[in-house]
Amino acid sequence: MNGRRLSLILCCAVALAACSSPGAQWSKATATNTIPAYQSFLSKYPNDVHAPDAKSRIAQLQDEEAWNQAQVASTAAGYQQYLTQEPNGAHAQAARDEISSRERADAWQAVQKNPTAQSLQAFLQKYPTGDQADQARQQLAQITGYRAELGTAHSEKSADRKRESLERRFGKDLQKVVVLEPDTSNHDYRITSAPMSKQDADAACASLKHEGQMCKVIQSAAG
Repeated sequence: MNGRRLSLILCCAVALAACSSPGAQWSKATATNTIPAYQSFLSKYPNDVHAPDAKSRIAQLQDEEAWNQAQVASTAAGYQQYLTQEPNGAHAQAARDEISSRERADAWQAVQKNPTAQSLQAFLQKYPTGDQADQARQQLAQITGYRAELGTAHSEKSADRKRESLERRFGKDLQKVVVLEPDTSNHDYRITSAPMSKQDADAACASLKHEGQMCKVIQSAAG
């Protein structure tokens, strides 16, 4: 009887030893596959052969956890938080792309609230390609596709003199007077305003005509 009890005790001891061995604990940790499980394994067996793997799996799980939180937030701030926590994480480039996409969308939304030549040009300088850039160019052409033409000249020297005189007289109405060089459709130098909207060009010409200055609205490439 005593022999049987001793044998049973020994078997239980062997079983318990086997269950608490590093190999058994590693199998348990991998089956659970959680950060606490791997941390528990490392606290018990910091020098075990599986310790490097445990650390690697903890890092992977932390990375995935941070990425999931960023996706749930789905904001530029959320993705930036991921990059702060995991600057070299598996999803670092995806996070940067998401931030860029949201910043671009925010910038475009802001431009659409007040689509001026200045705001559109600033957007195009930062985001020169893409569907929104194409839309920005179209809107810019509509806004700045006109000029107030004040006169013409046969030579560049004569055009410059006229420009200076007209700018002194009407600079307040036109802000800037420029000279357009001859092209295939115009053989003379043209003295005009800077690009502006049709509404502004119409208003400028109406004001200048009232003061006896020849003026007509012409279409011009944005710029």
